[in-house]
Amino acid sequence: MNTKSIVRLLPVCGALAILLSHHARGETLDELYQKAKAEKQVVFYSGGPAAPHENRAKLFMQQFPGIDVKVTGGFSNVLNEQIEKQMADRKLTVDMAFFQTVQDFVTWKKQGKLLAFKPDGFEQIYPNFRDADGAYMSFSANALTYAYNKAAVKPEDVPRSALDFLKPMFAGKMISVYPADDDAALYLFHLIVQKYGWSWMEKYTANKANYVQGHLPVARSVASGENIVTLDASSSVWPFRREGKLEVVWSAVDETPVFTLTGGIFKDAPHPNAAKLYVTWFLAKEQQAKVGSFSSRSDVPPPEDFKPLTSYKIANNYREFMVDNKLIAELRKRMEGFTGPPVNKGGVR
Repeated sequence: MNTKSIVRLLPVCGALAILLSHHARGETLDELYQKAKAEKQVVFYSGGPAAPHENRAKLFMQQFPGIDVKVTGGFSNVLNEQIEKQMADRKLTVDMAFFQTVQDFVTWKKQGKLLAFKPDGFEQIYPNFRDADGAYMSFSANALTYAYNKAAVKPEDVPRSALDFLKPMFAGKMISVYPADDDAALYLFHLIVQKYGWSWMEKYTANKANYVQGHLPVARSVASGENIVTLDASSSVWPFRREGKLEVVWSAVDETPVFTLTGGIFKDAPHPNAAKLYVTWFLAKEQQAKVGSFSSRSDVPPPEDFKPLTSYKIANNYREFMVDNKLIAELRKRMEGFTGPPVNKGGVR
């Protein structure tokens, strides 16, 4: 190539570099807000209790007037079926979802149903908490620790390993989520059985373990003293911990499973710019410091009174576990043989 050709290419290459740089950094909140105003609303489904998302939505609407946020909360494994039906009917009314069922997002990406979007701060998300193409990403990380009622359990009796839950003193007084019904709990029980064998599950069942749907009811039960210990405590117990009703235990013996709240925008979202705005706002450091559990960002400090998540003895292969369909199906069937089918289905508020 001669010198004149190179000179002619320089302005073109320079313009392309500026364009690519702008795309790579992600649009600012102000830039997205200008586009989102015309759409007037954003609609999303959230797994777990709706209240935290509703409170967050109020803050968003205060900061970005003119954009209404509509939140539907509930069980992830119920809401995802509604989304699938909307997709099948080609009547998608939801823009995005925030679920603990990360396998849904893996499948939706393979099907080409998710919008590739890397918001500002995307590169700060732990690598195993995000899709490399930006089709989905985690907005918070949660750990299932052990927990106990402080008034009912003496310091010397506090459970430190899964084996401690087999002690007669906890018979009929321990509770968890149904492992066959909840992905995070299934991951927890799988890790325990891998380490201690299925005989542990037999002994745990013989010790009259109780089960319920949803981690918030687990927290309430231990805090009230109806049950006194759990090996399945999510961040739902933290408010009761602050009230002094219960305490959590990070086991130094067993791995503490980590699961995530994963989110993604649908390619056919009716309000794509408003969805991009919400995702960018939610992932920003200011909001991530308020998520109520651990942030998915490596540059956000841990919640008060806790160390960084990676400083604990954790199991952090939740996504890899959940996409093993054969293993998951086998585990659900076998676990339900111990617990029976879920009963008392209801809300998660």
